[in-house]
Amino acid sequence: MNVLLALSISHLLNDIIQAVVPSVYPLLKTSFELSFTQIGLITLVYQGTASILQPLVGSYTDRRPLPYSLVVGMGLTLAGLTLLALAWSYPVILVSAVLIGTGSAIFHPEASRLARLASGGKHGLAQSLFQVGGNLGTSLGPLLAALIVMPRGQIHILWFGVLAAVALVLLARLSAWYRRHLTRPPQVGAVAPARLSRAQLGRAMAVLVALLFSKYIYLVTFTNYYTFYLIDRFGLSVAGSQIYLFLFLFAVAAGTIIGGPVGDRVGRKRVIWASILGVAPFALLIPHVGLALTAGLTVIIGVILASAFSAMLVYAQELVPGKVGLIAGLFFGLAFGIAGIGSALLGMLADQTGIQQVFALVSFLPLIGLLAGLLPEVGVSRER
Repeated sequence: MNVLLALSISHLLNDIIQAVVPSVYPLLKTSFELSFTQIGLITLVYQGTASILQPLVGSYTDRRPLPYSLVVGMGLTLAGLTLLALAWSYPVILVSAVLIGTGSAIFHPEASRLARLASGGKHGLAQSLFQVGGNLGTSLGPLLAALIVMPRGQIHILWFGVLAAVALVLLARLSAWYRRHLTRPPQVGAVAPARLSRAQLGRAMAVLVALLFSKYIYLVTFTNYYTFYLIDRFGLSVAGSQIYLFLFLFAVAAGTIIGGPVGDRVGRKRVIWASILGVAPFALLIPHVGLALTAGLTVIIGVILASAFSAMLVYAQELVPGKVGLIAGLFFGLAFGIAGIGSALLGMLADQTGIQQVFALVSFLPLIGLLAGLLPEVGVSRER
């Protein structure tokens, strides 16, 4: 548990830093006179880099684990953060996004493997603890950016380098523990490997990809464009809109802890079904209500939607046993890639039709959760 908590804290620090990028979009948009399309391209570069590299890192480390790669990943993130604070042109911003994306690509697959190694057989709980740190960091990033960067300017992004330094120390200690326990035997109570035909496995993975698409396109709409939506529709200030974004992202962090342990007890499929499709009625109301109801509905959406990823990741690892790093890299990579491409396309759509039309359109995405009914049942513990 000490290792899991330390890993969750390191994920929190990592994702606070990474959340700075979308959090300062309003500042960058004004300073560099960027369009929504250019804003979307920053996310595409950052998320696309992470998307391509994470499955490659995960596949390689399945064969040859690299415990100290966690430290390398954080070092690259710190380099990208520093360059973003000093950026003098749009191309330099894109280079900083590449560095931050590369750091993320190295961090997530190995950190996910470490969480599973320290899980004691409770894989869903371990993954949720790991994820809740990241989602809490994602929620705190905009709030800290609003307090530290937005009133003072781009150069003050450098203050987040202190968090990176703390993370580097913590990850060095975790990496040492990881190296000592690489040969640990399988945990008692681990789930039995899924026995599916190739066709069943392919169909299950296709459904999971569709559900990831639904979740992350909808999620990136909020993480990257919710502030612009609130400013456009309700006339909020930039700082005021960041507070509402924090509420949504904090709800996402709070909801993350639910999916893993509940999936350990009742099965991943039920959690996946409820967490995607359960968002639909609230999402469909968002474009038609006032500010107070918008804030309340987004908190509910954040809690429900957040329970999906941990359950989906562990479910996929049970579908393909022995490929922990590959599956973690693939799913984190898909999440980043879908979010990056989606952000770029949504930015172009916002330039053409307006940000309010974008939110009206994406409100239908959670209905894709109906596909969860096609998933086979896996993940029943041997202890049961």
